[in-house]
Amino acid sequence: MITTRARGLANLHLAVSTLLVGVFFWVYAEFIMAYVPVVKLSPTVNLLPYFLCVVAGMVLSARDLSRLATRFHVLDFGGATQLAARQVGLIAVLTFTMMWATVDHYMSRLFLGSFLLWAWMGLALLNAKLPRALARIVFQRGHRLPTVFIGRRSSFARLNEWIANKEPLGIYPVALLSDDPPPEGGTPLPAPWLGKVSDLPRVLAEKQVGQVLLLELPATDEEARNLIAICQEHGCRVLIHNNLAERYTHPLVPTMEEGRHFYTLQEEPLEDPLNRLVKRAFDVVIALPLVVVVLPPLCFWVWANQRAQAPGPLFYVRERRGQRGEIFRMLKYRSMFAGDGDEAAESRQAKSEDERIFPFGRFIRSHSLDEFPQFWNVLVGDMSIVGSRPYMPLLDEEFRQQTRGYRTRHLVKPGIAGLAQSLGYRGEILEQEMLSRRVYWDVYYITHWSVWLDLQITLRTLWHVVRPPKTAY
Repeated sequence: MITTRARGLANLHLAVSTLLVGVFFWVYAEFIMAYVPVVKLSPTVNLLPYFLCVVAGMVLSARDLSRLATRFHVLDFGGATQLAARQVGLIAVLTFTMMWATVDHYMSRLFLGSFLLWAWMGLALLNAKLPRALARIVFQRGHRLPTVFIGRRSSFARLNEWIANKEPLGIYPVALLSDDPPPEGGTPLPAPWLGKVSDLPRVLAEKQVGQVLLLELPATDEEARNLIAICQEHGCRVLIHNNLAERYTHPLVPTMEEGRHFYTLQEEPLEDPLNRLVKRAFDVVIALPLVVVVLPPLCFWVWANQRAQAPGPLFYVRERRGQRGEIFRMLKYRSMFAGDGDEAAESRQAKSEDERIFPFGRFIRSHSLDEFPQFWNVLVGDMSIVGSRPYMPLLDEEFRQQTRGYRTRHLVKPGIAGLAQSLGYRGEILEQEMLSRRVYWDVYYITHWSVWLDLQITLRTLWHVVRPPKTAY
């Protein structure tokens, strides 16, 4: 019921905003032709194809609106501006494609550019203000949904913000039924306590209730059947809040397989074969030219400096844990004095003034040039351009014991660049919180992967190569 209202509001907003943008296109064109000759928009130009492109761009933005539907009516101005930018971007792609495809030399580029700028500002304002105005109109008193909440007071209090966000959709709290009554002088709740759960028939008879919301899953099947039967007898909608995430202390993601409902611990966009193919193509397109063109002269330059300051092998080749925890041999340019192969000593994290690092090695580490041979690991499929940074098996096991959910980061290939590192989480891990934040962003990357996110991380990493952060050593 609530989701249907939210989606309906988003669709209504799309219809109204598309109408307003379409009308603005014609009015703005007439204004430019009549009063702004410098723009050189000829009255003989066929505006209809461009108008259709504007409408099509707005219609294509329905996917973005659908994704935001449940919170669209409480979108802040920053979110409204970002949404407007995506909408105008779609319109721009369609209109300029139309101009290129038809070889239209008469359409004014200045007119289209200025229209897109005004449309972006107008849509940002509409996205921020119009949904609330529409909600006030369509969910007036006659369409309000008086709601009774059933469950523990603590569960009710945790839903305060959610209840406040849904009130524009007509959700109106009228009562709380709980077997633990609120104490005298306690924190006020969004709705008054009117009795215990057993008082539900009385409250439904006394109040004009449109919906009953169970704050947690019923403890027994019998309790669930009784509550649902009472609600159906009084013609009330039933909404059950799934509190399994609280009980299992981990967010759960619902999924459906052949008509059966399941829960998983996280989304995994890279389980889609097409997404994996796109990511692999991204890896090869970047890694192949770098390995063929850049790596050979870079190897010679690094080798010459190593020979002058710290003779020894060019590469530092050691085992790392990759996807599914499998061991692979990762390449790096050697940045430390040649050691005796003691794995325990080598797994010791590098410090800012580590005596094992020679001067040129410190330079290539700070600019991440020591990681460059890993493009070969990307090319052969052991790594990806973007992913969680791999650790030595000894460190990996130590971190697993220290941090809950650490091994989740092994669900994808390790990367040369990582989201955590691009956000500044580099260098020695000195405390538990530093490790926890890295794991948090590694898991965030896995659950929110997109080509756009890979591009952002890659660009931020390139900037760190030019301007290394203080944690780079």
